[in-house]
Amino acid sequence: MRFMIVCSCNVLSDHDVRHAVNTADDAPRNAKQIYDCLGCSAECGRCARTIKTIINEAYRECALACQAGCPHSQIMDDAGDEPKVAPAAP
Repeated sequence: MRFMIVCSCNVLSDHDVRHAVNTADDAPRNAKQIYDCLGCSAECGRCARTIKTIINEAYRECALACQAGCPHSQIMDDAGDEPKVAPAAP
């Protein structure tokens, strides 16, 4: 499996961000919350948009996998990023 470095200041990969999303007690919704989960802080801020994209992708994948039966589907609805109910599988 290949990893993409998304934050060169803190050497964080896309895997680190997804892991924080999937294992944090309080589901992170933005880059600052990801940094808090990982015990670091933003330096230059260039990665914030990419981290937010990875967060949204992780929640979307979870919501589709569990068909809106998990807490992540509600988080996405609250954040306004995705519909609350995932489309039914064919």
